[in-house]
Formats: sequence, structure tokens, C-alpha cells
Amino acid sequence: MEILINILVAVPLIVGVVFTLVTAIGLNRFPDPYTRAHAASKSSTVGVLGILLSVFLHFWLIEGHFSPRILLGILFLFITAPVGAHMMGRAAYFSGVKPSELTVKDELGEDIRRHEGK
Repeated sequence: MEILINILVAVPLIVGVVFTLVTAIGLNRFPDPYTRAHAASKSSTVGVLGILLSVFLHFWLIEGHFSPRILLGILFLFITAPVGAHMMGRAAYFSGVKPSELTVKDELGEDIRRHEGK
């Protein structure tokens, strides 16, 4: 039983560390703030989720302490991280930060031009 509990604690931790590593690589490799915001919000959210889930399982299954604060932290993270990345991306766009030359489509620019044309 102890081996199963250790596996249940270790697997989310390993997944969280891998996604956090992917975040760091994405932040270094992606060319513009828009794609970096994607890496920082999506994969880091899953990375922190894995780590927090592992901490939650450790305290619950090994220490015998059920912590709803960690579950609230996970919920708060899922609410705030995507919204924050979206707001930073819009702020960068309206500040005049140009997307990479690899960008294929500018949907926000199309919507703004369509709205101004009415």
C-alpha cells in the first residue's frame, strides 16, 4: 500500500516538473510575447497543478491532513492564469508590440478593423 501511495504522489510531481521544464524552454524559444504568454499560461498552469496535486496527496495520504487550501489554490490558479495571460497579450497588442513574422493570422486586428468600419 505504501508503494502505491508513493506512486500516487510521485506521478503528478514528475508531470508537474516536466511541464514546468517545457514552460522554461517555451519562454526561451518562442519569438514574441504572444507565444510566450501561451507557454507561460498553459504549460505552467498544468505544471503547478501537478506539483500542488502531489503536495495535496502527500499531506492527505501520508500525513493524514486534508488541506482544502491547496484545492482552493488549484482552483484559483485555473481561474487567474489564463485570464492574466489573455490580459497581458491584449495589453501588448494595444501597446503596439508586433507579432513575429511567423504569425499567420491576426484575428484581433481583423475584429478591430471590422468594428471601426461600422
